[in-house]
Amino acid sequence: MIVPLFLNDCGIVSPLGRGRRATAAALAAGRRDGLVLRNDLVPDRTVTVGAVIGDLPAPDRTLAAFDSRNNRLMLAALTQIAQSIEAAAERYGRHRIAVVLGTSTSGIAEGEAALGRFRATGTWPESYHYRQQETGSLAEFAARALGLTGPAYTVATACSSSVKVFASARRLIRAGLADAAVIGGADTLCRMTLNGFGALQALSPTLCNPFSAHRDGITIGEGAAAFLLSAEPAAVQFLGAGETSDAHHPTAPDPEGGGARLAMCQALDDAGLSAGDIDYVNLHGTATPLNDAMESKAIAGLFDPATPCSSTKGMTGHMLGGTGGCEAAFLWLTLDPATSTGMLPPHVWDGVPDPALPPLNLVRPGTPVPDRARVAMLSNSFGFGGSNVAVVLGRGWA
Repeated sequence: MIVPLFLNDCGIVSPLGRGRRATAAALAAGRRDGLVLRNDLVPDRTVTVGAVIGDLPAPDRTLAAFDSRNNRLMLAALTQIAQSIEAAAERYGRHRIAVVLGTSTSGIAEGEAALGRFRATGTWPESYHYRQQETGSLAEFAARALGLTGPAYTVATACSSSVKVFASARRLIRAGLADAAVIGGADTLCRMTLNGFGALQALSPTLCNPFSAHRDGITIGEGAAAFLLSAEPAAVQFLGAGETSDAHHPTAPDPEGGGARLAMCQALDDAGLSAGDIDYVNLHGTATPLNDAMESKAIAGLFDPATPCSSTKGMTGHMLGGTGGCEAAFLWLTLDPATSTGMLPPHVWDGVPDPALPPLNLVRPGTPVPDRARVAMLSNSFGFGGSNVAVVLGRGWA
């Protein structure tokens, strides 16, 4: 018998705000306060980015070697669910809680700053340690900060990183290697990422405009989300996941969306649901010409045209390795009775559909969550190299 798993708690920090209630309110309202102009990331260019505003908590001095903005962002999300994690540690034992987190940039911003100092002075900053930018730093830091001694590792599969952790952690629990898991992920703004997407000519000169006829590229953002996953019953259930790999191109998706559709089909099969059971789809929706074209084909070929869909990147930007976790958190906030505003996440754009794309039912502000006992929602995340993941969350199914 397969034991159902639940998302017992959720912490979230993003351009929409900090914490569950503030984020849920900003999400439902379609706010864009966190989309700001920066002139210090790309040489001779001002770009719009999705930023987390304000100070972030500093780690304990014993973890100074791990101190980076990326880890601080993760700590801000973890702090919100610390009590739930402690309760799980008392219930299962600290050695029985895994930590599986996703990132793509890790603390590379600290490496950039340290290298700049070295080039200017010939010496490295005393505060710099390579652990700050190691890809695996995130999970090791979180496990140490939480005092957890179960399996701990970082998933780095580009923009699908922090949602692949759902399936990875579930495998650990089903294999008997853990009883619960801290999952999620984080990514932070850095020059490497912005200049990389600039070199690909994929950056929007203004605000990203998903699925619009006028879409012209990505807006990069930052964010972190953390969940506690266990078999302890809770309002929001992790129903299913699907993972595929296109291997089509290093950066471009399969133009027909075959891998994306297969990931969604696998997630539905895993959940024991049909496409008609899904009440809302959170689209990957990066606002690049290629992504939106292939995703609209995949969605239209699988779901009823009336299925509500939206890309939340119009409010946050693309948070890269942190985006899948944060967008799963948006589903959690919408499903959880204690935090939900009762409204679906709206699709924020210019309202001009692309006639070359299959039409989708893009959510208008104020659209209510279906009023029924069982609700299921799906979220897509697609990464470079053709890494496709879909997850299904729901309430009322256990």
